[in-house]
Amino acid sequence: MAFKLDNIPAAKVKNNTGSEIERLLKKEITLFGGGFNNKKKQSFYLELGVLLKAGITIKEALTLIVDSFKKQADKELFETVLQQVVNGKPFSDALFASKQFSEYEYHSLKIGEETGTTARVCRELGVFFERKNEQRRIVIAALTYPGIVFSTAILVVFFMLSYVVPMFEGIFKQNQMELPALTRIIMKMSALTQTYGLVIFIVIIGLFFASRFLKDNHTYRKTLHYSMLKIPVLGPFTAKVYLAQFTQAVTLLTSSKVPILNSIQMVRQMIQFVPLQDDLQKVEEDILKGSSLSESLKQTRLFDRRIISLVKVAEETNQTEFVFNQLNEQYNQEVIQQSKVMSTVLEPLIILFVGGIVAVLLIAMYLPMFQLSSAIG
Repeated sequence: MAFKLDNIPAAKVKNNTGSEIERLLKKEITLFGGGFNNKKKQSFYLELGVLLKAGITIKEALTLIVDSFKKQADKELFETVLQQVVNGKPFSDALFASKQFSEYEYHSLKIGEETGTTARVCRELGVFFERKNEQRRIVIAALTYPGIVFSTAILVVFFMLSYVVPMFEGIFKQNQMELPALTRIIMKMSALTQTYGLVIFIVIIGLFFASRFLKDNHTYRKTLHYSMLKIPVLGPFTAKVYLAQFTQAVTLLTSSKVPILNSIQMVRQMIQFVPLQDDLQKVEEDILKGSSLSESLKQTRLFDRRIISLVKVAEETNQTEFVFNQLNEQYNQEVIQQSKVMSTVLEPLIILFVGGIVAVLLIAMYLPMFQLSSAIG
């Protein structure tokens, strides 16, 4: 029997202007990495799982964890949670009331409390965030070096167009030379850079900060995420990263005996990737109409044939947890392998690209010089 997600307690909204201003200021201060992030959640759940497994009560475990935090904000967060637990509030409700934990975590812990498996659920949540953080590190590691090289190339090109090309332009004007088409194009680009270079720089910085402030805007995220999927190499890699997170989340929920429909609902709220959320919304609607999970997945674009066929087998054999766990292992291995391939292939390609740009600029500038030397000779 499925439970309703509409019954989650919602926080009361205060209309006080001062409170709203204070909330906005706090949000702006913590916009770039504040709050109880996934890395902290990984350590918290793994430590809590170990303590509960050792037979310590939830109150004693929280007391020990509060003392281990170094950041004052984290201490205050869990002191509040601990006080609510001491007052008789369920642990899952106390966590969710802090607004730092998702509905996915709330329902997982609530089921653990009802079934007496809170220690196991905490351990599985710790593993979930551990793999999620590892996937994030893999993606960052794969794109960091190419990103640095590409940024350096842009700066080099900007410097050459702003300072080097004008030097050659003065020489060409003094000798009243007829310039090749390539050189004329580069000189026009140089003139544009000198005129609008500062404006372009300000626009780039503005776009960066705008992307940070708009990261919670659904329209912006939808456009960005769907655009990412269309990029030849990055698109399939991104899809596998989120499919790995999806299969791991479903494994955890099915092991806690959560109905598949509720699992789909919670995963859709947990994983903030719009294409996956849209597909899961379609899957949820089809299941409510009476379709099976495998049939519902066929109507989506993100899920491949492998996951559809294995889900069908899971439905026929009643081995949903085992199948999704195997799928999770496969996707995690593919993410690791593809990240290595991406870093191996992208590095030389970007170096060649940068070298090509610099070569074009040098050829455009030196070609008239060679013509001038020939004429003098």
